[in-house]
Amino acid sequence: MIEIKVPELAESISEGTISQWLINLGDKVNKGDSLVELETDKVNIELNAENSGIVTKVLKEPGDTVEVGDVIAIIEENIAEGAIPPVLTAAPEKPVEETLNQQNAQPEKDLPKATRPIASPAARKLARELGIDLNQVSSNDPLGRIRPDDVKAYSHTPKVKEEPKLEKASPKPTVQKIDEEFDKPVERVKMSRRRQTIAKRLVEVQHTAAMLTTFNEVDMSAIMDLRNKRKDAFFNKHGVRLGFMSFFTKAVVSALKQFPLLNAEIQGDELIIKKFYDIGIAVAAPEGLVVPVVRNASQKNFAEIEQEIGNLGTKARENALTLNDLQGGTFTITNGGVFGSLMSTPILNSPQVGILGMHKIQTRPVAIDSERIENRPMMYVALSYDHRIVDGKEAVGFLAMVKELLEDPESLLLES
Repeated sequence: MIEIKVPELAESISEGTISQWLINLGDKVNKGDSLVELETDKVNIELNAENSGIVTKVLKEPGDTVEVGDVIAIIEENIAEGAIPPVLTAAPEKPVEETLNQQNAQPEKDLPKATRPIASPAARKLARELGIDLNQVSSNDPLGRIRPDDVKAYSHTPKVKEEPKLEKASPKPTVQKIDEEFDKPVERVKMSRRRQTIAKRLVEVQHTAAMLTTFNEVDMSAIMDLRNKRKDAFFNKHGVRLGFMSFFTKAVVSALKQFPLLNAEIQGDELIIKKFYDIGIAVAAPEGLVVPVVRNASQKNFAEIEQEIGNLGTKARENALTLNDLQGGTFTITNGGVFGSLMSTPILNSPQVGILGMHKIQTRPVAIDSERIENRPMMYVALSYDHRIVDGKEAVGFLAMVKELLEDPESLLLES
């Protein structure tokens, strides 16, 4: 008998929620097969079988909260093919008699075998919504992993005959009901674990940090001219487009070297001033805001930064980020401009003490000197910081240096 337990997830994560079972009670699984998708505060994780056998017990249901070390399923190794397995249990609440009757009605040899394809969580979710059997979907990934685009392509392919679908465990339906507390119709929908965590941490930051924000504006003319001049050659050489984020990342790293307290954190009565530069890039993922980290940004050139940001963005959209992708950032950049925000006050990503907010590029009249006014592509930038350790002079100086570097982008290229 093999107990399937919730493994150690990360230093700061002790529990999760069963998102969906990827196998059914009575399925035969092989070592390495995906068993269950677990939702944590940061990412969704698939747990894999470490042994082959028959799934004889499923002890937790979708929506249940589980802690590290909890037993969530049982696999029996020594069951001969075609033999009736021991009592199969769907969950503690399910009557044993009902389970026995179901198993007696269908011997194990008639149970469908678990042929679980390798697929991203986002692809599995889309397949469930469209009622598609992933076994029928072909992958264009070199490693054979099915992605959402593969599912979408299959959904638009004409079907000659509808294959019978295997019944699979699915999450509890979202509770949607008319609330009697209100005079007019409303829906009461349970927040996801990740959204609850985001809400909790944002409120904690407001209560535990002395947060203040300073603003400036950047003339983006030089960056836009440089991008237009070099974008084709850059793409041909590196296979990735030259975006704005690499310029901002390089400028932030240079400014952090001059203003190191913005690359620190508070632990008790001590300051931990970090001598490395792991820059978090805030990304809007399907399940909420996530902040994957570009490691050792000071050691990367423009192409490497763009490639890393592109890879992390793809993983975020496919809900495929790992805990390692999200941990250990020293400073964060967030870009509300992609959604049209002209100005905002970003909230700190604890325990970091600084976050830079980018905004929409908007053409505005700018005074060039006392006699000339020109229309220029301008961006407001905002720096939120923890006033407990960062004084206003340092914060304003940091943001002024970022502005200066961005308005002279060739200096950033020389640093690379």
